[in-house]
Amino acid sequence: MKRGGEKRLSRLQLDQTEYLYQPTMINISTKQQLLSNATLGQLDDRVAVPAYDRNRLTAGIAHIGVGNFHRAHQALYADRCLHLPGHEAWAICGIGLGSGTSALAKVRALHAQDCLYTVTEFDSDGSGSTRVIGAMIDYLHAPADPEAVLRELAGPAIRIVSLTITEGGYNFDEATGEFKLHEPDVAHDLAGAPPRTAVGFIVGALRRRREANVPAFTVMSCDNLRQSGNTVRRAVLSFAQAVDPGLAGWIADNAAFPNGMVDRIAPQVAIMSGVDASTEAA
Repeated sequence: MKRGGEKRLSRLQLDQTEYLYQPTMINISTKQQLLSNATLGQLDDRVAVPAYDRNRLTAGIAHIGVGNFHRAHQALYADRCLHLPGHEAWAICGIGLGSGTSALAKVRALHAQDCLYTVTEFDSDGSGSTRVIGAMIDYLHAPADPEAVLRELAGPAIRIVSLTITEGGYNFDEATGEFKLHEPDVAHDLAGAPPRTAVGFIVGALRRRREANVPAFTVMSCDNLRQSGNTVRRAVLSFAQAVDPGLAGWIADNAAFPNGMVDRIAPQVAIMSGVDASTEAA
């Protein structure tokens, strides 16, 4: 819902359904082709495409949990910023933690599409507009290569690590309010094995940055939580304290955890078969 009461719904080409994350096919001169960097220039003018050079982009944001909300909102706003001069260092590297069927399908689809996808926005009168989002330039699947994720997060180019991991991803006990250090995946991460959890990756990367004298990144929760920044800060510091109290102190002094308010959703809709390049919205 847009402010002022005007309805505008976002429909993603990669929808969360039973047939999750089918590759995006575009119709060009009656021939279906996979959406990719190579086919961007063949879309109808009524389908907006990135006007910036994606080859010049570097990731300044790493986002953990690339679901519908992130792709329809945060990545869309980043896409707009990338059209401004001098913002080439603010592209997104997506990170997935899941290993289920839908998570693997998402990896395949995004890699096949050069991390491109479409968003269609509908106004209250039924009219719509479709655009290709080019802000995400890489997608890392953490279970397949946790070291690649740690290297990305530990690198100085990343200045924001944002998250949409749902309330349960912060791992607090509802009864006591304490961070659950003995939860199996958390205990696995604390034992020094390659991380499985968002907090494990964040703390592991911050530890490497501290050792390399690289400034801490900002950790930005985009989940619909009260005091979301305070929540993720408590989770990160609780985990870090269990690893190394000195590291926890460094994170507390150097990392930022802004509070934010989420007032947008991405409605779940039926799977779309493709984007018709000859129409404004498919």
